[in-house]
Amino acid sequence: MSAAANKKLVQQVYTDSANRSGTTFADHLAEDAVWVVTGQYSWSHEFKGREAIQNGLLGQLRSLLAARPRTVAFNFIAEGDYVVVEARGDNVTRAGLRYDNQYCIVWRIEDGRIKEIKEYCDSALVERVLGPFPEERKVAAG
Repeated sequence: MSAAANKKLVQQVYTDSANRSGTTFADHLAEDAVWVVTGQYSWSHEFKGREAIQNGLLGQLRSLLAARPRTVAFNFIAEGDYVVVEARGDNVTRAGLRYDNQYCIVWRIEDGRIKEIKEYCDSALVERVLGPFPEERKVAAG
């Protein structure tokens, strides 16, 4: 796929997210995809495979939020298989705390499938609002 087509796919993922839907993401996530949460805090991990991403990382996030996660993108840069996105969350936890993290996310798209996501965000905010990532979910996620 071209850089323009990859950008369009990722833009649709964020349009879905803004509407609290995950359809495009789920439909295009490769079985062997990897989501890397960068840094050196409890959420940092390589979530390998569709199951680890959907039920490990995103399952934990969904368990903490009052509604399906919402992230709104405002800048997209695409070149080759990569799309870089600046985005901001718009979320409230079940405990009533705002969770509006800011992100830079690097997406790698291969033949129309999401193969890799590398997330950069405010790790201190993650820990303060969402708390530590449970080790048992990391072990289950691989």
